[in-house]
Amino acid sequence: MNLRGFDPELPPADPSAVLEAFLRQLGISAQQIPTSQDERAGMYRDRLRDRSALVLLDNAANEEQVRDLIPASPSCLVLVTSRRSLAGLDGVTPHLIDTFADAEALDLLIRIVGRDRVTAESEAASRIIQSCDRLPLAAARLRSRPAWSLTELAERLQADRLEAIRAGGRAVRPVFDLSYRELTKPLQRAFRLLGHHHGPDFTPAVVAALADIPTPEAQDALEQLQDENLVRQNTPGRYELHDLVRAYVSEVAETAPEPDPTAPLARLATWAVATGYAAALAIGSPPLTGVPTEGPGRPTGFTSYDEGLMWFDSERQNLTAIQESAARAGLHRLVWQLALIQREFHTIRHQFDDFLAVQQIAVVAAQASGDQSAEALMLSGLGSVYWKTDRLDEAEDSCLRALQIYRTVVDPSGEGLALVEYGAVQGQRGNNEGGVALFTQALDLLQGDDTRRARATALQNRGVLQQRLGNLAHAVADTRQALAIYRQLGDRRGEALAIGNLAWFHLVDADIDSAFDLYREQQRIALLLDDTFLQADALFGVGETHATAGHFDEARHSWQDSLRLFEQIGHARAAAARRRLDVTEHAHPISWTPTDWAAPTP
Repeated sequence: MNLRGFDPELPPADPSAVLEAFLRQLGISAQQIPTSQDERAGMYRDRLRDRSALVLLDNAANEEQVRDLIPASPSCLVLVTSRRSLAGLDGVTPHLIDTFADAEALDLLIRIVGRDRVTAESEAASRIIQSCDRLPLAAARLRSRPAWSLTELAERLQADRLEAIRAGGRAVRPVFDLSYRELTKPLQRAFRLLGHHHGPDFTPAVVAALADIPTPEAQDALEQLQDENLVRQNTPGRYELHDLVRAYVSEVAETAPEPDPTAPLARLATWAVATGYAAALAIGSPPLTGVPTEGPGRPTGFTSYDEGLMWFDSERQNLTAIQESAARAGLHRLVWQLALIQREFHTIRHQFDDFLAVQQIAVVAAQASGDQSAEALMLSGLGSVYWKTDRLDEAEDSCLRALQIYRTVVDPSGEGLALVEYGAVQGQRGNNEGGVALFTQALDLLQGDDTRRARATALQNRGVLQQRLGNLAHAVADTRQALAIYRQLGDRRGEALAIGNLAWFHLVDADIDSAFDLYREQQRIALLLDDTFLQADALFGVGETHATAGHFDEARHSWQDSLRLFEQIGHARAAAARRRLDVTEHAHPISWTPTDWAAPTP
């Protein structure tokens, strides 16, 4: 029985009328059928007692429509379909029907239009499947349009897929319209505002920021929208939109904008910056100037490193989407702040290729804002990403531009920060003496308490270059100073890097026992921080130390582990580990001397 719960042209079926139709099918004459719904329901259940029956209730509107249509006899099976969850029905087993997998959708398309047509236009077939989110309705239209090519349908779907997904009297848009109209006004607004968020998923906190409502209210709204099958929850606490629903809600957001059209996005971006800053502090970021600590929806607080890191892991793609949307909306300050709060996370995860686009957008936004200090800060950060991805010419250009601005606005601390990045570039180029000079200049400028972390970085990097120049005592002294500062600040990542550098210096000085102890301490901290690069770096050093001691089986084991981790993050040092394994695969050298390519880099 079609209950017409979501019929764009007809009202939902009256359950009393449905019961009358069922009773007639069961052989009850019209004169014997009661007039009240309760009496009809009682007669219906009585006639189906101890009988085996399958009752199909299609397109149900809600629990009230269905409740009296369910027989009481355990020998009866009832199958109910609905866009809603019908969570209020007792004794039912819900089955959520997902869209087809790609292979299933392709098989259905072949059955509709024929294998020859699909084979001839395989690229268009793939576009159709993706554009209609693997629903069969769009493909069914080809059955009545034999003159259409698959390419033509793919282009129609690309132009307006909600309009193109139709066949005969069936279409997607009217069903969505009906679902939207039946929502309460607050639910309509919460749903509509999701059109301002283009990330892959969202939490109640995101909806709270968009709608400027308390988080519990946003949570309740999402639960109701899930019951309406307008959002889905594949991961606890995280919701997402079906692709076609996403297209629909974007249209609704445009046709029914807020009084201030940019306000929802501005609230969302402000929340993301404030919450991201709290997460950044939790994972060891230094305090950041000019970043809001409060925003709409009560930014989330973090009580541990793991919580902060988990938040970034979960929200990384959403932060990128929010930044891109904010850039299109001209929210310049929030755009560069969104890059600033992510810097520590991308360093820990060694995701510099991903972070490059984020930082490039931030530079453009800072320039557009007219804030020279922000522009210099973003250029310095861009230079850092460039040299970490081995794009040294672009890194040098960014650092020099940042230096020029800092000197123009007379900001000695900012100039010192830019010199640290520029010194790292020179170290990467092999200009060790030039790098030492730049780090020394930076240290002369970085004098305040708020520059201590930058001083530690300059000292640590200068130590690396001093060792390359043969000044081992100076290298050890600089690195120990850096280590002391990192420990004062509670900067565990900086501490682990400095310990790893000291381990290398001891290994070069043939102090194998100290090198072992330090590399193992670095590895312990790296595991606590869940930092893949630091784990790989420590394992590589342990392997180098074993090889120097003549323990080649142990060395190969450590190098294999480091290779796996370096490959996991796409780090260039994977090649170094691989060469070590190749050299020692069949024969072990009589002696092993640490070489420069295994040394730390700035």
